[in-house]
Amino acid sequence: MPLQTLAVIIVSWNVRELLDRCLDSLQAELTRSSVLAQVWVVDNASADNSAEMVRAKHPWVNLEPLNENRGFVGGNNHVLQRLLHRELPDFIWLLNPDTEVRPPALTTLLDFLNQHPRAGLIGPQLFNSDGSVQESAFRFPGLFQLFFELELLPSRFYHTWWNGRYSRYHYAKRRPFKIDFPLGAAMLARGTAIQQVGLLDKQFFMYCEEIDWAWRMREAGWQNWLVPAAEVVHHGGASSGQARPQTTAHLWESRARLYRKHHPRYIYQIASALVRRYFAQRKPTSAAWEETYARISAAWR
Repeated sequence: MPLQTLAVIIVSWNVRELLDRCLDSLQAELTRSSVLAQVWVVDNASADNSAEMVRAKHPWVNLEPLNENRGFVGGNNHVLQRLLHRELPDFIWLLNPDTEVRPPALTTLLDFLNQHPRAGLIGPQLFNSDGSVQESAFRFPGLFQLFFELELLPSRFYHTWWNGRYSRYHYAKRRPFKIDFPLGAAMLARGTAIQQVGLLDKQFFMYCEEIDWAWRMREAGWQNWLVPAAEVVHHGGASSGQARPQTTAHLWESRARLYRKHHPRYIYQIASALVRRYFAQRKPTSAAWEETYARISAAWR
């Protein structure tokens, strides 16, 4: 039986040290696996010499330096498009540069996919930098999740099923369980599932793209799972946190597209009214935040 094939895509922006650690952990994990793998680093026009570091320290990686920041979606699609028009890998792992792979996470994930042929998109258990458990999977967002984001429901219920969370009991059992979607930091997809549902939606510059992808997988008949026995550390927000007003605008613009795309019109209309009212009442502290609030209101019309 021929070796199965894997493509790993890492889209990076100005996180050189974290990217270096990510690649170190990934290389160690790949040497322990029995898969034929290629790793791609897409550098979104970083200004911290990330591309030079990859060339110098990780020559085993396929480096794709871009001359502009295309975001998470554009960076991943840059490689996914190429893979879909060549010999499609059996599996494709979209891995954030602020992650570190704990052994034997990759083997555990691949074993699960081989045992569950209808699994199209899966994720590992994520951990915070301090070793605490990070919520790694969620239910598709509806009005209740939006109510929490708009501070319309008590925060004490934030980490409950009302807000799309899975019980910590599921994580503690360490057994795989079906989910709506995994967090996009380390999601592993089956090549044939991507071939059927297509690339990440380019209308999502960043945020919500994994939700949309998982929603399309589910609609196409694929299953989405979390595999808690596979562990990945996710330092979280290292790239997006560098541009707060802009990333806040991207987040709410993406949410608008997601709700418009996957919910009935009446749900979107309710959500739209609530979001626009919420941001109309907020007082911007700078011109950048004033522009951000205007962009959000425009996106939800």
